[in-house]
Amino acid sequence: MRRKDKEIKDKNEIEAILKRAVVCRIALSENNKPYIVPVNFFYTNNYVYFHSAPEGKKLDIIRNNNSVCFEIDTDYDIIKSKTPCNWSAKYRSVIGFGKAYFVEDFEEKKSALNWLVQKYSDTSVEYEFSEGIVDTITIVRIKIESMTGKKSGY
Repeated sequence: MRRKDKEIKDKNEIEAILKRAVVCRIALSENNKPYIVPVNFFYTNNYVYFHSAPEGKKLDIIRNNNSVCFEIDTDYDIIKSKTPCNWSAKYRSVIGFGKAYFVEDFEEKKSALNWLVQKYSDTSVEYEFSEGIVDTITIVRIKIESMTGKKSGY
């Protein structure tokens, strides 16, 4: 990281950003062409989980190249000054690299769906998902290999 003064080194602070953020952007590469997609996600134990329809471009790319980069940010705000060239921004962000894998285990898929529902609904209710529903949803687990945090204005 070029700006060491903005680096977040505390793993707990990085994990707090991962848990609080609403959108995760997944960057993929197909035939040396970049592709990025925003997803709803959940973070736990050095993994990022997201769900998907059973077909689509991101899944096709992952099947051929499971190396991914992800970006998550929170607390974004523009800091204005009299001169636009002196404007700045406040933010907290995490960029990570890892490998994406399809979750095939039924119980892990159900758990991931519950984690996602709990995150976005602010509830601790655990739902029962039928096998038919779970089979129509793809869950992807990213094993994080490295990640860095950055903040500005805090």
